[in-house]
Amino acid sequence: MIPVGETTDGVVFNIRVIPRASRCELAGVQGDALKIRITAPPVEGAANKECIKFLSDILGVKKSQIEIIAGHRSKNKKVSISGINRKDIERVV
Repeated sequence: MIPVGETTDGVVFNIRVIPRASRCELAGVQGDALKIRITAPPVEGAANKECIKFLSDILGVKKSQIEIIAGHRSKNKKVSISGINRKDIERVV
């Protein structure tokens, strides 16, 4: 299980993004991060946008509720999601 920090309005956790995959999917846990494969290349923010869209789809939240707060140009990112709690993340993982 990944460490999930709870904030006053949501959660914060780490993800590891693998771009240019054959399909978008959860790929388990790597270290302290949720591993996500996405089809977009890491060019001009395309991977970040697709990552946010994928997370919104699997968690059932709006894209506007998700923010990448660290690692915009890295495979290792920290995301903040408002309006959910730790149990919502645990159900998906």
